[in-house]
Amino acid sequence: MLGIPKYFGLRGSALNFAISWIAGLDFLLFGYDQGVTGGLLDLPSFTKYFPDINPEEPGIGDALKSQRSSNQGIAVAAYNLGCFLGAVFTIFVGNPLGRRMTIFIGSVIMTVGALLQCTSYDLPQFIVGRIVTGWGNGMNTSTVPTWQSETAQAHARGKLVMIEGMLITAGITISYWLNYGMAWIGEDEVSWRFPLAFQIVFALIIFGTILNLPESPRWLVMQGREEEALEVLVALNDKDHDDPFIANEFESVRLTVQEMSKGSYASLFQMSEYREFHRVVLAYVCQMFQQISGINLITYYAPILFEKINLEDNNYPKLLAACNGTEYFLASLVPIFIIELVGRRKLMLVGAAGMSLSMVALAVSLHVLDTGNKKAGPAQAVFLFVFNTFFALGWLGMTWLYPAEIVPLRIRAPTNALATSGNWIFNFMVVMITPVAFDSIGYKTYIIFAVINAFIFPVVYFFYPETRYRSLEEMDDLFKKSSSVFDIVSISLTEPHRYDRHGQLRQDYIEDIERRMSVREDAKIEHSDSS
Repeated sequence: MLGIPKYFGLRGSALNFAISWIAGLDFLLFGYDQGVTGGLLDLPSFTKYFPDINPEEPGIGDALKSQRSSNQGIAVAAYNLGCFLGAVFTIFVGNPLGRRMTIFIGSVIMTVGALLQCTSYDLPQFIVGRIVTGWGNGMNTSTVPTWQSETAQAHARGKLVMIEGMLITAGITISYWLNYGMAWIGEDEVSWRFPLAFQIVFALIIFGTILNLPESPRWLVMQGREEEALEVLVALNDKDHDDPFIANEFESVRLTVQEMSKGSYASLFQMSEYREFHRVVLAYVCQMFQQISGINLITYYAPILFEKINLEDNNYPKLLAACNGTEYFLASLVPIFIIELVGRRKLMLVGAAGMSLSMVALAVSLHVLDTGNKKAGPAQAVFLFVFNTFFALGWLGMTWLYPAEIVPLRIRAPTNALATSGNWIFNFMVVMITPVAFDSIGYKTYIIFAVINAFIFPVVYFFYPETRYRSLEEMDDLFKKSSSVFDIVSISLTEPHRYDRHGQLRQDYIEDIERRMSVREDAKIEHSDSS
């Protein structure tokens, strides 16, 4: 590759780190795209070109204000619609193209979309640019976790997925602080064109390096390119070709591919002893819950929400949004360290309860603000921070981790594609209706999301099993023992674990296996003697 050493001359841990860095950069770009637009909507240099999405223009009537609120929702949510289309598109082209090429093409498409946005002079071009950018991002976010998990060492996968969630908030934070800095420029167009163009920097790094990093060995085996898969495993593990570890890893990859080849999209709707459809529903609803919690109501419109507390001077709304993003990022670090200690269920339950109560507090404080009492402004600001904190703890990275843990290996790929598309379509719905909802029903918008989050709590409590310290094979066995949607939780909490917190087989499990084998041997001997 243009005289550059293969894999940049990296092997072992250094090569794994490079893959994680590029994968993380893509999720950082994902977060940046989510946060950047909300800080531009009130800039005079922006609304000059796009007045049709400015419902706050003085002197316009209620009818026009309502129409512009709808236009704003459509313009902002066009990105999410593009993400949904890109995710669906990847279902069909992901395997033929391969992991690296899909990410490469997705990053190129994002670059084209960013160029369309930052050079826009009318609303149709801007909306098309957002759809194109979203299309590329949908391709990337559907592929990057798969590429990373298929190249990462097994013991690091869970933590890496949670780190990806943290990097989304890092991207959001960067976009908020950049918007705050640009807001001081005044009416110069660079204040909104530069933040939209800046995302190209991340995309350039991704598509400039991705093709010189290893392809997924699992995908290579699927394509019959076993020699290349072996070379990748040698480089990733920094071992010799004849090392027994490499032979074992290669055989594991082959067995995994054979198992995956047994699945199909029709398998998603089966209810065999593995209860496939039951598990698919859990994965899809988990992704849906993340979006209908209302997080992107805040992520996309934070500066506008902070304007409602009467802090228009000195760009305080953008400063508060930037501080909110920073605190959101810091909160997202916590699950990385406690996810295995606390477990999935407890984090999801705490998150849902906290988000519901936060939405109640936001509804009450906004209602008081609407009556003219400005003393409720600080409460409104505080609970926007509090909501993000609970979301970061319970739901930010969880919905990228849990579906992969809950579904059988043979349908993992189609299930993840389906669940990811669900994430984006509900994301689109929330972002599109938010301006309209606030314009039509005001503080009651928060009440809707308070009720939704309250509903999430019992659903998780009664239907979502704990996957902590469970292998994929263990989850298969747990669902085999399940006879309905109501007993899987109790089974997951009471069934003995095979592995301890360090990933080693538990001694009592080993003793139980040895005891069973001894009983079988004795039975064989008795049967032989009787014969």
